[in-house]
Amino acid sequence: MTAVRGRRIVVPVGRRAVEFRDGAVARVLESGPHRVRRAHSVVPVVVAERLLAVAPQEVVTAESVPVRVSMALRVRVADPVAYLERAADPDAVVYLAAQVALREVLGGIGIDDLVRRTAAVDGEAIRSRVGPASESVGIEVLTVVVKDVVLPAEIRSAAVGLITAKARGAARLEEARAETAALRALANAGRMLDGSPALARLRMIEATPPGATIVFSDTGR
Repeated sequence: MTAVRGRRIVVPVGRRAVEFRDGAVARVLESGPHRVRRAHSVVPVVVAERLLAVAPQEVVTAESVPVRVSMALRVRVADPVAYLERAADPDAVVYLAAQVALREVLGGIGIDDLVRRTAAVDGEAIRSRVGPASESVGIEVLTVVVKDVVLPAEIRSAAVGLITAKARGAARLEEARAETAALRALANAGRMLDGSPALARLRMIEATPPGATIVFSDTGR
């Protein structure tokens, strides 16, 4: 960060400026025009919201299965003085805390939950764990978004096979239900024909090809 010296400065929107006198903090300047003594130095700080992307991390689940997870943190500087004085690289402090929090949260999640939904990784749980470290360097973590969860190829193949097997099973079940319904309908029709000879003869006539001759016998009826 570059120190600016001068009598009149303008702090842009989305920034603050920390004024130093003899190496000590004198005041924090809000956005807008300000007059400062020539002997004082001013260090600008960006306080607008921004994204801190965390590169894909290889983390193990509750069953010790390694997965790769990427996420992003929406952050802003809440305390410009702490941001300048507490750490040489405040973003690195938050980045490391986010990595550790991700490992802690993911370590309690089963692989089955990850296969079913990415939302199984609780971003709010990660944010609450990052909070103490981020606040110590003047940064507020507003939101944690888990972007991608990449499972091992073997787990992905097994998941696809399971889904396929379930789909095939459902199709077979529907086919069996249709066959059962058809057999039930045939059985009902058979009972109706047995109980009504006249209806049986009518059905036979309907099924006879044109031009054929039908001879009915009254024997037994």
